[in-house]
Amino acid sequence: MGAPSALPLLLLLACSWAPSGANLSQDGYWQEQDLELGTLAPLDEALSSTVWSSPDMLASQDSQPWTSDETVVAGGTVVLKCQVKDHEDSSLQWSNPAQQTLYFGEKRALRDNRIQLVSSTPHELSISISNVALADEGEYTCSIFTMPVRTAKSLVTVLGIPQKPIITGYKSSLREKDTATLNCQSSGSKPAAQLTWRKGDQELHGEQTRIQEDPNGKTFTVSSSVSFQVTREDDGANIVCSVNHESLKGADRSTSQRIEVLYTPTALIRPDPALPREGQKLSLHCEGRGNPVPQQYLWVKEGSEPPLKMTQESALIFPFLNKSDSGTYGCTAISNMGSYTAYFTLNVNDPSPVPSSSSTYHAIIGGIVAFIVFLLLILLIFLGHYLIRHKGTYLTHEAKGSDDAPDADTAIINAEGGQSGGDDKKEYFI
Repeated sequence: MGAPSALPLLLLLACSWAPSGANLSQDGYWQEQDLELGTLAPLDEALSSTVWSSPDMLASQDSQPWTSDETVVAGGTVVLKCQVKDHEDSSLQWSNPAQQTLYFGEKRALRDNRIQLVSSTPHELSISISNVALADEGEYTCSIFTMPVRTAKSLVTVLGIPQKPIITGYKSSLREKDTATLNCQSSGSKPAAQLTWRKGDQELHGEQTRIQEDPNGKTFTVSSSVSFQVTREDDGANIVCSVNHESLKGADRSTSQRIEVLYTPTALIRPDPALPREGQKLSLHCEGRGNPVPQQYLWVKEGSEPPLKMTQESALIFPFLNKSDSGTYGCTAISNMGSYTAYFTLNVNDPSPVPSSSSTYHAIIGGIVAFIVFLLLILLIFLGHYLIRHKGTYLTHEAKGSDDAPDADTAIINAEGGQSGGDDKKEYFI
């Protein structure tokens, strides 16, 4: 009574046992269209094997395959690994999201050179897909044809790499205190990327990133705007828009826009030399800065008319300073953006004997000569003392070596001193 009622269930199990892409022929054989594997088994044999399958085998979890989800950057390579503990003498199979068989065991089923076999054993089937495209995203199925058929899913996520951002909105030079507005856009990211702004090392707070889906329905275009008031310090600054996305793995992908700011000039007067004295040559340099750079300089002295000089040169030169040159001088730097006047008070000091380089040289030479003479004198003194000492010692030894020499206590003996019979006089030095 139980067999007829179980027949529909057995038929369902037999149908689920059929390989992916297989069709049932009129004579009851399973035929694989994608794989040239020939016939697998008649339908009645499949039914009989199902009937006699043990409950322990059907309930076994060791024959359940397992996989893992993978994330890959578009253009990269992904490896799909399927493993099983108890293969029950069956082969593993990989299928793509369209349920097309990729590999059945070690046999290729789909003609796609991007898909290669990595490893095929009774317990593992690993394949690789190179040059991954966005269309490759989806759920891949690993199947093992036990009774019943067991499957495992691997979700492959493909990241779309964002394109280099583009900055628009800057057209020409800005004037100081104007407001600059720049736009930034990047396409092709999946999921949607984020945009950030900075000026040099300073972060700029732009508008929140706007997201728009691309026509392909898979990637996104992101955009953002930033506005700020420019100052003269911003002249020549680089405004940078960067795109942040996990597919870049920390790599920088950004675009910069250099801005130019026009501002009024400034000036500073620098004397050369710094401490001018009467009779010297003096140059007053007017260092003007601005954008544009000052084209003219006007020199004036307070209390004197008319202006001293109007020129494109920035220096005022005094060939020979006099006391009468003392006073306050003004330099006005002039450009298309305006003008600026700087002041400098000149005090001409009295001339002072400043040692020249030649006199210093002579002083050094004189010192060296004096030191050498001093050393020579010391040497002569020691030499004279040495000679005197050794000369006295020599004469003493001469006196002691003579046959007629007196005792040591005799100082001078002559004929008149009482030695009769001697005509010669002899002197002895001790």
